[in-house]
Amino acid sequence: MKHKMRCVIVDDEPMAREILASYIEKTANLQLIKSCKNASEALVFMQDNQVDVYFLDINMPEISGLSLAKIINKKAQIIFTTAYRDYAVDGFDLMAADYLLKPISYDRFLAAVEKVNPIKDSKNNNHFMFVRADRKMVKIDFESILYIESLSDYVKIFTSKKSIITRETISNLEQKLEGKSFIRIHRSYIVSIDKITSYTNEFIEIDKKALPISRSYKESVLQKLAEV
Repeated sequence: MKHKMRCVIVDDEPMAREILASYIEKTANLQLIKSCKNASEALVFMQDNQVDVYFLDINMPEISGLSLAKIINKKAQIIFTTAYRDYAVDGFDLMAADYLLKPISYDRFLAAVEKVNPIKDSKNNNHFMFVRADRKMVKIDFESILYIESLSDYVKIFTSKKSIITRETISNLEQKLEGKSFIRIHRSYIVSIDKITSYTNEFIEIDKKALPISRSYKESVLQKLAEV
């Protein structure tokens, strides 16, 4: 499955948020994960969620889109939206992917999204990821991961040296690992294909631990392993 870019809209105008949401919904490679009415709301959300693309309104009360852009994770892409043409220079000084002038047509929206794609694709070459654990962002090399287990409201990542607990969802981690040597075998488990020592139709064994293959994932898992 092709990776969908996770999008967040930040705009104090309800109509503007609705228009952008409708554009994102009908664009195949985009997924709207949050629509925020101000920068403060976006700041809270970005603490615990990975975002690929922000659609930022520049002229907002209290915290402007330009101010928010300066503290957004540098791995994320920014597309500014505004009703004021004069902001364009400031927007591109912050290395925005594009600058959309309201009212925004769908054709112009798609042109902006196309500018994001090549940069996004290059990021998939990373061999590591960062997750929040113990009040800090911890680097985890993909090669060290044995398997990942979802436990209620948190996720436990088992590596060759230790286990790490984070409040990220297993689905979010699955997206981070997309294109790597990992496979989802159960709603609660993701495993490293390279670390599998044996498997049956019901279980996968890693590091002397048997992990269940759920009925809903069985066909895709067995097909994937047969191709290895």
